[in-house]
Order: sequence, then C-alpha cells, then structure tokens
Amino acid sequence: MLLYNIRKRVWVTAGTIVVVMMIVQAAPAENLKHGEELLIRACASCHAVGRTGESSHKFAPPFRTLGQRYPIESLEEALGEGIMSGHPDMPEFKFDAKDVGAIIAYLKSIQQR
Repeated sequence: MLLYNIRKRVWVTAGTIVVVMMIVQAAPAENLKHGEELLIRACASCHAVGRTGESSHKFAPPFRTLGQRYPIESLEEALGEGIMSGHPDMPEFKFDAKDVGAIIAYLKSIQQR
C-alpha cells in the first residue's frame, strides 16, 4: 500500500509538471501572436513588421532591424506612454501596459542578428 501511494504521488507530480510546462510553452506563443497582431493593426501600413519584407514608407525602418539601433527593451516606456517620432508622417501611438509586453516580446523574436 505504501509503494502504491508513492507511485501515485510520483505520477500526479509528473502529470502536474507536464501540464505546467505545456501552459508555460503555450503562453509565450500566444503573447508573440498578440504582439504581432497589434503591430500589424497599428504599424504595418508603413513598417515591415515581420521577419521579411520591405516597409511601404521609405523612411519607416523594418521592425526586424530596430535592435540594430537601440535595445528593444528601451521601447517599453515609449510604447506605454506614447511613442512620438520627429517624422511628420508618423502618428503618435500609445499601448496598454498588457500590450506593451506582447509587443516587446514579438519585436525581440524577429530581430536580425
């Protein structure tokens, strides 16, 4: 009986670990997708927001190259408080705090090295 209880606990613990790992792995994928969707909706009319493609606006850098200019994390505050550019064609954008994390995660995932 004692051996049965130990085996049962091991299986329950192993099962719990597997479920937690599945949740942890799924959450980042959903977060990346959410960040991508936000950028497509707000920025894709001028910027290339994916791993490939050219920006439709000649002065709009592809987002996959932003990391060559500055650390992606440095965009967090600007995205949350309102990103403004010296370029007259770029409107001001402001994102909710929960969305900023998804955008930063997505931007990090597409950076060229």
